[in-house]
Amino acid sequence: MVCQKEGFAEVTVRHSNQLNCTHRIIAAPIANTPKCSTKPNMNSYKTNAMIYSTIVAMGGFLFGLDAALISGTIDYITAEFSLTPEQLGTAVSAPALGVLVALPFAGYICNQFGRKKAILLIAILYLVSAICSSLAPSYWTLVAARFLGGLAFSSISLASMYIGEIAPPKLRGKLVSMTQINIVIGLSGAYFVNYLINHWATSGAPWVVNMGLDTSTWRWMLGSEVPFAVLWFGLLLFIPESPSWFVFQHRDEDAKQTLRKLMPEDEIDAHVAEVRESIHKTTDDHSIQAQLRGIFGKPMRLTFVIALTIAIAQQSTGINAVLFYAQTIFKQLGIGSDAAFVQAIWVGLTSIVFTVMGLLLVDRLGRRPLIIWGMVWIIASLGICAYAFHNARYVVSEQTIAAIEADEQNALSEVSRLQSIAGVQHTSDIEFKQAIRDTLGPDDANKHMGTILDASIQIDAKLVLFGILSFIAAFHFSVGPVMWVLFSEIFPVSLRGIAIPFFTIVTSLTSWLVQFFFPRQLESMGMTSVFLFYAGTVFAGLVILFFTLKETKNMSIEEIETTLRTNGATT
Repeated sequence: MVCQKEGFAEVTVRHSNQLNCTHRIIAAPIANTPKCSTKPNMNSYKTNAMIYSTIVAMGGFLFGLDAALISGTIDYITAEFSLTPEQLGTAVSAPALGVLVALPFAGYICNQFGRKKAILLIAILYLVSAICSSLAPSYWTLVAARFLGGLAFSSISLASMYIGEIAPPKLRGKLVSMTQINIVIGLSGAYFVNYLINHWATSGAPWVVNMGLDTSTWRWMLGSEVPFAVLWFGLLLFIPESPSWFVFQHRDEDAKQTLRKLMPEDEIDAHVAEVRESIHKTTDDHSIQAQLRGIFGKPMRLTFVIALTIAIAQQSTGINAVLFYAQTIFKQLGIGSDAAFVQAIWVGLTSIVFTVMGLLLVDRLGRRPLIIWGMVWIIASLGICAYAFHNARYVVSEQTIAAIEADEQNALSEVSRLQSIAGVQHTSDIEFKQAIRDTLGPDDANKHMGTILDASIQIDAKLVLFGILSFIAAFHFSVGPVMWVLFSEIFPVSLRGIAIPFFTIVTSLTSWLVQFFFPRQLESMGMTSVFLFYAGTVFAGLVILFFTLKETKNMSIEEIETTLRTNGATT
């Protein structure tokens, strides 16, 4: 086959004589010969990286969907299983507890068997959890099923790891951030699904009754995750294994085979050598104990401080309390159940818009400015919410009495007892709730508290909504996606399989504490103090990161490692 290049063709010329023959190859010009390239278009490498990253980042969508669907079921499961605040907190936070158990094993599994197999296992866990949650016959069965789903929440850390290992340095920030945008799309999707199912369930349509949607509303909400889990599992079958993992396992030829889909041939050997050097620079011992020693070692000191601080600060914002109890918080504004579902949709849409903005700007503005100024924005937003609830007033009025009379579970004696505190103004939700308990008794108060609170609160609902949406925007513009970008960048390849799950354990433990204690905090502290508490913890993290966080945009992972080691050694 003749290969034509640069307007020339190889031509064989034969000179013969009687005794022998010789051969020469010369280059002859060819007119109007089209050029051909032996290298694939650079865009094809970026396309492959984007396709693989998009598929893996769908784990974020399942995470968001699984986490937020519970928000629409709180009233239903509380009534069906007669839950206390602690039991409700346990049910909602069960996935966060599950991920604490899964993450130590996730690091081992992804290092021992590969990133791809670990992520496939996670997809199966999501599917089984969704099926079991929707069919749960008892409270503890529901908790167990949600705990099982929490084992799959490690998809976030593994997605960041995988994408960070296949993405070009200039695209890494955007591609890793896709996990976060998928999370918020999943959250928004969950709120929308909950709204639709709740709307259909109360419509009284014949098909709703035939499907049992009116009596099993919360089961349909939790079961809506099943088809998405099946789709994700199918798509994961088409992604390649991480080339960095192949190098980590001394399978350089397999790594090169994958890298041919991600970069030009003439760059592959250098990349493999760079990854190999990074692995040996840290440690030749790949055991979990050795990697943990590496995380806590002196060369990793600065990296450890940055990762620990942002892991705690991200969840100390209270983001998951707001997201997973969205309908509960909005009902505190006295806007009613249907409106609370609608407002939750606005939370989801705001999350999507500002996550996209953060995704577009993370590689332009840099990691440090987004985190530092984003945390300032978060503190201001939480302050607005605290201020609005501080100025709220609570009065049992004729409207309150009418709402109780319309309650199907009402007893006439409860209405007459409420008359004794009618017209009395209370300055905090804690004070008001205690007055209701003293008047009605604990059992009757808990039965009607939501109805009474909705009808009695006098608050600037628009200011609260603005503060919450501003908080959601700030989080998803900054620490939400950027934490995962940093996690994919600041750890050496040899430690990443343990380091990312380790610090995800930290952020998951913080998340579990926030989710578990929120119902109790709501009862004992009140909304004003809760928002101020979150703002205070974020401020502490802001101070630490202001003095420690380094900029990492447009740097290779090896360059980032060198920078942090150099700075860490001098701190």
